[in-house]
Amino acid sequence: MDSKIMIYEPEEDSFLLSKYVRKYAQGKVLDMGTGTGIQAIAALENTEEVLAVDINEEAVEYAKKKNINAIQSDLFENVEGKFDWIIFNPPYLPKDEDEPEDSRLATTGGEKGNEILLRFLEEVKGHLNFGGKILVLVSSLTGEPEKLFKGYEYKCLETENLFMEKISVFLLYEKV
Repeated sequence: MDSKIMIYEPEEDSFLLSKYVRKYAQGKVLDMGTGTGIQAIAALENTEEVLAVDINEEAVEYAKKKNINAIQSDLFENVEGKFDWIIFNPPYLPKDEDEPEDSRLATTGGEKGNEILLRFLEEVKGHLNFGGKILVLVSSLTGEPEKLFKGYEYKCLETENLFMEKISVFLLYEKV
């Protein structure tokens, strides 16, 4: 990995999501896109079984220094097993040619901004235990929930208005 790639520092989105991670995450937990490990640390308040994953090797090393079990993986590429809770604060901004390369990996979700989230939602099904749930953060820039979450039951837990967008935490689970 390029050593100039930044680790996403917690902002409003991370803090909003961690509130619900603390409230709900238990059992076997996967923190996808761990960054600084804020969600993994929140989950560790309720369970010892937390695996943190990030595409950025620096983020993985950073998490390990905080005694978090972490592996490098492009979404589920290197993830084995099933989980009771999967947490994801995906990069969700549409591609901006003016954004520096070093921050793009942490902030850009693809051309439209939702491609990484949609790929995650396709791949996650094979990694959820029966009755497993997903906590995901979505921006109003990412798209409409009813289009993003096809095939899932979902509930908005909280929305926060920011300067140019609204961010929301959703609880998702597979339709039975």
